[in-house]
Amino acid sequence: MLPEFGWLSAAVETATGWPGLGIIFVYSFLIAFALPGVSEIVLLAPLNLGLSETGRLAVITLVTGVGKAAGSVFAFHIGQEVKEAGPVIRFLRRSRFDVIEWSERRTVDIAQKWGYAGLAVALSIPFFPDTLSIYAFAVLEEDYVKFAAATFVGSVGRLVVTVVGVGTVLSIV
Repeated sequence: MLPEFGWLSAAVETATGWPGLGIIFVYSFLIAFALPGVSEIVLLAPLNLGLSETGRLAVITLVTGVGKAAGSVFAFHIGQEVKEAGPVIRFLRRSRFDVIEWSERRTVDIAQKWGYAGLAVALSIPFFPDTLSIYAFAVLEEDYVKFAAATFVGSVGRLVVTVVGVGTVLSIV
């Protein structure tokens, strides 16, 4: 049975003040490699930082991007270790659902066609869980800096697309 992390989502949704940015950073770090769910929840944090709404969203976006980039580097490191751990890969390949083959195939397609820009674009899709993409890409690639940059850009892009999309829908309604 997996542990329940609803308390962390609730902490993000009620995070206020500058300490709330720490909660958002930790949540973003964890969601990059361990937590199920979506990262857009950070946009709901009522931080009350004394900034305009645009400033608040910009700070949240920046902190989230840095947190997810840091978490993805951690996932990248784990992916590099797993790549070298033959028994883990062999077990996953023999499992009923060949997660490794499927993720490698998809990730290789993206990596060959678009490289790190493809990872950034894939991570920019709102409400799509990105942990599998991060791990799949981590197993295939070797450049920590480019990986971190791509996940930062993808994380920021995801929140920008979400804010613009929601804003557009609300302006129409």
